[in-house]
Amino acid sequence: MVYKSFRVNFIIRIIVLSATIFLLFYLVAKKSLYFTASLTLIAIVYQIIEIIKYVEKTNRLLKNFLESIRYSDFTRNFQVQGLGSSFDKLQESFNAVITDFQKIRAEKEEHYFYLQTVIQHIGISLIAFHKDGKVEMINNASKKLFQVSNLKKIQDLSSFSQELVDNLLSLKHGENTLIKVVDNEDILKLSVYATEFKINNRQVVLVSIKNIQYELEEQEIESWQKLIRVLTHEIMNSITPISSLSTTLTTILDDFGANNTNKFQEDDLETLNEVKMALETIHKRSSGLLHFVDTYRNLTKIPKPSFGIFQVQKLFDNIHRLMAEEIKRKGIECDISINPESIELSADEQLLEQVLINLIKNSIHALEQTENPKIEMKAFMNKRGRISIQISDNGQGIIKEVLDKVFIPFFTTKPKGSGIGLSLSKQILRLHGGTITAQSVPNEKTSFTLTF
Repeated sequence: MVYKSFRVNFIIRIIVLSATIFLLFYLVAKKSLYFTASLTLIAIVYQIIEIIKYVEKTNRLLKNFLESIRYSDFTRNFQVQGLGSSFDKLQESFNAVITDFQKIRAEKEEHYFYLQTVIQHIGISLIAFHKDGKVEMINNASKKLFQVSNLKKIQDLSSFSQELVDNLLSLKHGENTLIKVVDNEDILKLSVYATEFKINNRQVVLVSIKNIQYELEEQEIESWQKLIRVLTHEIMNSITPISSLSTTLTTILDDFGANNTNKFQEDDLETLNEVKMALETIHKRSSGLLHFVDTYRNLTKIPKPSFGIFQVQKLFDNIHRLMAEEIKRKGIECDISINPESIELSADEQLLEQVLINLIKNSIHALEQTENPKIEMKAFMNKRGRISIQISDNGQGIIKEVLDKVFIPFFTTKPKGSGIGLSLSKQILRLHGGTITAQSVPNEKTSFTLTF
């Protein structure tokens, strides 16, 4: 029988229990029916147990509700029927709370998914780790930078750069540092910034890592260009009048000497000739200096690239045809490799030819005292998926102390070098959004790598 009210149901159960107890007392005291009394006693115990279960049903319902919250199990639906309006309201309240928790959980999951998407999409490398080096989070930019599919410990980056690992583990909150990493053909300058915070009693270090190699090179080149513009302007303004005046004075002396030849004694003519020679020397040196300065002005007058799509194979073929005779005359072996052969570039073909010709001429010069001289031209996709062109030779090479200076304007290791070839090449690559790097093991291998 189903009763409509918990209160009515409970009262009826108490009345039935009381009647059963009275019946037990009657059977024992008046009739001495002990077997029937025993059965009645069992019925009393059963009724007491049922009443307890019935009363504790609310506690069980509340327990299940709290467990749902504790274990974040919001899939339950509480059904309490046939126990009266008070229990109907309890059911509504329980289910309303569960619904609210479901909404909150859905919002948190959406927010978490949103943050994860932002973190994974952002171009700056982010890594969160504990003080012992255990990694909690690493984004896609970090995986691409370090060329890893997953990272469990910061110490696992030792093969990439031990200096980077040491700095990551020692950086304090708010500190930043700059680290240079040579990774095969790539030279990376990493700007690292650290911050610390606590989550559930866990001390977490969050670091951002950005490769600022291109930005530093761009600022360096702009600084050199400004300096060159100022110097050439001042030098040209000072030398041009000197060159002009020396020419004018030489002309005047020539006319004066031709018109007054008979009036001068031999010593006077000798003095006049010495003055003319001095003026000619001044003119020659000032003209040479003007040409020298005008040459360096080219560093600030590079034309904007005219971009076009072409195959690297075509570029290499053109370069080889231009340089083949000189390479053959010097007895140099030249190897060309392109992998894959279908690599295409979006660039200014003529400007890149200028860069490659300059690099090959440098290699030819470096191979003058080398036995079994060899030049290698390579094009390939590097491990970061970028197109790279590499010119290598087995010549005398570049010592470590000089290697970082070869791209500085006016710096040269050649007796008759101008010091603008590699600087010009670097600027051309910058205009293409790329970089040029140098690596050298003297007398073994020297490589210049163009990365787009």
